[in-house]
Amino acid sequence: MGSKHSSNGGGNHAAPAPADPTAIRNVALVGPSASGKTTLVEALLAATATTGRRGSVTEGTTVCDHEPAAIEQQRSVCIGVAPLQHDTTKINLIDTPGYADFIGEVRAGLRAADAALFVIAAAEGIDAATRTLWHECARVAMPRAVVLSRLDQPRADVDAAIAACQEAFGAGVLPLYLPHEGGTSRADGGAQGLLGVLTGSAEDAPADTSAAADGERMRERLDTARDELIEGIIAESEDETLMDSYLAGEVIEEDTLIRDLESAVARGGLHPVLSVCSETGLGLSALLDGIVRGFPSPLEHAPVEFTDPQGRNPRILPPDPTGTLAAEVVHTSVDSYVGRVSLLRVFSGTMLPERPVHVSGHGMAERGHPDHDENERVAHLYSPLGANLRDVPRCVAGDVCAVTKLASAETGDTVSDPADPLLLAPWPMPEPLLPIAVVARTRSDDDALARNLNRLIATDPALRLDRATETHQTVLWCMGEAHADVVLQRLREGGAEVGTEPVRVPLRQTFAGPARGHGRHVKQSGGHGQYAVCDIEVEPLPRGSGVEFADRIVGGAIPRPFVSSVEKGVRQQLDKGLDAGCPIADVRVTLVDGKTHSVDSSDAAFQTAGALALKAAAEQAGLVTLEPVDEVAVHIPDEHLGAVLGDLSSRRGKVVGTEPEDVGWTVVRAHVPAGELARYAVNVRSLSSGSASFTRAFNHYDPMPG
Repeated sequence: MGSKHSSNGGGNHAAPAPADPTAIRNVALVGPSASGKTTLVEALLAATATTGRRGSVTEGTTVCDHEPAAIEQQRSVCIGVAPLQHDTTKINLIDTPGYADFIGEVRAGLRAADAALFVIAAAEGIDAATRTLWHECARVAMPRAVVLSRLDQPRADVDAAIAACQEAFGAGVLPLYLPHEGGTSRADGGAQGLLGVLTGSAEDAPADTSAAADGERMRERLDTARDELIEGIIAESEDETLMDSYLAGEVIEEDTLIRDLESAVARGGLHPVLSVCSETGLGLSALLDGIVRGFPSPLEHAPVEFTDPQGRNPRILPPDPTGTLAAEVVHTSVDSYVGRVSLLRVFSGTMLPERPVHVSGHGMAERGHPDHDENERVAHLYSPLGANLRDVPRCVAGDVCAVTKLASAETGDTVSDPADPLLLAPWPMPEPLLPIAVVARTRSDDDALARNLNRLIATDPALRLDRATETHQTVLWCMGEAHADVVLQRLREGGAEVGTEPVRVPLRQTFAGPARGHGRHVKQSGGHGQYAVCDIEVEPLPRGSGVEFADRIVGGAIPRPFVSSVEKGVRQQLDKGLDAGCPIADVRVTLVDGKTHSVDSSDAAFQTAGALALKAAAEQAGLVTLEPVDEVAVHIPDEHLGAVLGDLSSRRGKVVGTEPEDVGWTVVRAHVPAGELARYAVNVRSLSSGSASFTRAFNHYDPMPG
């Protein structure tokens, strides 16, 4: 986002800024990669004269995909907002990425939306990620509709696509229109127009298009689809007399059916299927009408619960423009022209320019987002159209706006009135499981890397920063390879020349067996010398026991203050490690004897003697290198179970159990060395055609083989 103009230009209309939430629709476009979401947004913008012409994904001229990484990869990598006006209603189209690596951006888009439009290519199938996303929306009762896109493709089959949607999403998925195919105006015999299932009338079609023109087959398709749609509407209707009337063969008024249809869609009980062709414009007007009439306004959004910044005093805030100000930062970007740009969904109250606000960020410290509370000032309000920022006088509850130069605001933060600071719990984020270790190319790049890392963490809540103290690496945990590519590109765009290196795992060592060690540190160089002698016994302990130090000195061979000095020297050497530089763990060190000098003994001398004694014991017993082992839980469809089990075995994994999860799914739990999991996020996706997911957590240390 920024103040620059996108290459496809803008329309002649001022940015819409409704004062009434009933005149707003917030719709997130979700679905598989390459299903045509961004192209559909372009077609809708052009159809409503919001932009002068349609942009192209391949040419890099679309409104929503303005980021360099999106243009280069020719796919969305973050959410984009494209408001348009249809009749008297403002529709905020929220374009989301379709690739699984960017699920965090998809969830941000859904957070800003009141309804979801699942865009499915009529020539393609439905992937596992889209099915999962549908069920996520179902759990929160978000209204959903399906758009079958790319009808101009040679393999497009609307009937097969509808059947696939019903199989994947459930019986509540029913078509509102059926494409009228054939005719003479197109050589390929593709879709000529749409026929309304309830009305039988032609939409977006030549004048001679009718059900009769298609003969018996078209009439049968329409009759079957109409019966199924009416039954679905009646099943969701609050009017219990409709079912009796329908079963009695009575004619139900069309207006009644349409009214109940719109109510059922808004409640999330029925999911209409519409067909569109972005290239020809087929179905666009029907889609816009459906969004306005069938999708809920922000006033119908479930009230949101806020707390104070400390998480206390919960209260529900309805979407009232006159209420307390409460908004959430759903996306953050950094523009070369205007700096930080925060995209906000206002849930309560009205955002106005030239007003102070309070910014609260809590609950994401483990991802590198420290808790923060700051008062800042909003200078201007903007309606974002992709990268373009257009001034607006207000942003009421339910609307989406952009604010620049909120220095402390990060994605997921809450923006509220300084007189009444509020906090909205951040949306659930997937765990990033692909680590990449980044290094500055030159010493001069170190400062730029540090600045850009802070910026990245503020803008991307799916990213986790780990400054590993043991391996001395800067590790970025990403969602997958595509996400990692975008992260590296953003770092380089910020002026930091960075490279990557293999991610190292924090190894440990322990003693192979019991041993004794003698430490003698005696030096005389004029004046006070150094004199310390100590004898220790070392024995290995069970895994996870840590380090213990015991004192068995008798007869005061070493005075008490110097016993502490020996312990300090031993512990420092254990932390530093010996031959491999790995910390030594799971041992008990016992001080059994020693000698002192009345003048030359000192704290420093006994620290050195303790370290020397430990080294001598290690030479006698030998050391065993330990590697971290993680517990992994893989959620996998049953048809890929064998491939996943075989792969875990090849990674030296030990399966500790399997259990069924839902129908056709299994959870595999295994202990796997952490060093074998560096690219497991990529590999398990490949093994399962993108359907599997997994979690990992440290479990214990085990000896490394060989």
